[in-house]
Amino acid sequence: MIKADAYGLGLEQVGRTLHAAGCRRFFAARLDEGIALRTALGDSADIYVLDGLAGPDAADACEASRLIPVLNTMEDIALWTACARSAGAVRRAILAVDTGMARLGLTPAEARSMEEDSLRGLDIDFVMSHLACADEPDHPMNERQRRLFDELRGTLPAAPASLANSAGIFLGPAFHYHLTRPGAAVFGIGNKTRQVVQLKARILQVRVVESDTTVGYDATCRVSKGARLATVAAGYADGYFRSLSNRGHGYLDGVKVPVAGVVSMDLATFDVSKVPEAATRPGAHIDLICDRYTVDDLAEEAGTIGYEILTALGRRYERRYLP
Repeated sequence: MIKADAYGLGLEQVGRTLHAAGCRRFFAARLDEGIALRTALGDSADIYVLDGLAGPDAADACEASRLIPVLNTMEDIALWTACARSAGAVRRAILAVDTGMARLGLTPAEARSMEEDSLRGLDIDFVMSHLACADEPDHPMNERQRRLFDELRGTLPAAPASLANSAGIFLGPAFHYHLTRPGAAVFGIGNKTRQVVQLKARILQVRVVESDTTVGYDATCRVSKGARLATVAAGYADGYFRSLSNRGHGYLDGVKVPVAGVVSMDLATFDVSKVPEAATRPGAHIDLICDRYTVDDLAEEAGTIGYEILTALGRRYERRYLP
C-alpha cells in the first residue's frame, strides 16, 4: 500500500524501491496516484486503485494506464462490465465488500443478492474487505468481520481473498488469506516493524536568555536566566504540529530536548540547556524522528497517530533516500 504519496515519503521513489525488492502488487488510493505509479514502474506490476471508478473518465483512464479498479458499488460493477463488453475482452478487478467499516464496498445485502451474471466479463483478482479494529488484537469486531467476510465470499464467485491491513497481518494466519496489504508497517508505524524514517530540523539560531522570560506566541513557556534556546526551521506548515507546543521533544547530541513554547508556522524552539554547548550551534540539526524517538512516539505527544505524522510531512523538507 503506497497511497497518499507513499504515506508522505514519495510515491515514485518508494514504489521503485519496493519493486526492486520484488513487490509486484501495489495499491494506490486515487486514480492520479495510480497513473503516476504506472509511469514510474512500467508494465511489470499490478496497480490497484482503491477509489474504484469514481469520476466520469475513471474507466477510460484505468484502461489507458492499465490500472485495476477496486469495485466498491453496483455502479462500479456495471460500468466496468460495460467496458469489458465494449472492448470484447476480459477486464480485471478487485471486488470490495463492507464487513463493518460502513464506508467503501458492497453492503452485505448487495453481496448476498448479487447474481453471477453481474460479473460477466470480469476476472476478479481478489475479493477484499477492510478491518476496523485490527490494531486492538482482542477486539471482538475482528473475529466478527472475519466470519462475515467468509460468509459473503461464499455467496460470490470463487476468487482469492484479501482482508488484512498492516495491523491485521499481526492478528495471525486466519486473517492472511491469499494477499495481505501492508502499508503503515512498511514504514515502521506501529512499533512492530523497523523504523525507516528520520526527520531532522536545522538550527537557525541559539540564544542564551539574559533574564527570566517567556518563549514564543502567547507566552505559554517561561524559562530562567541562562537558559539556552535553539530555534529550528520546522513548524506546523511543515507538519510539525502545533499540538506539540510545550509537550513535544527532539534529540540533540543524544540528549532529549523539549519544545519550549508554541510551535509556530515556520519555527519551533527547543530548550537545549542540557546539551553540551559545542553541539548547540546554528547549522546543526535536532532529530525530530529517530531510532530512539519514533514516528509513534512523536504522534503520541502530538495527540494523533503515526499515519497522520508521516502524511503531513511538508514539501519544504529535503528528502534524502538512502540505499
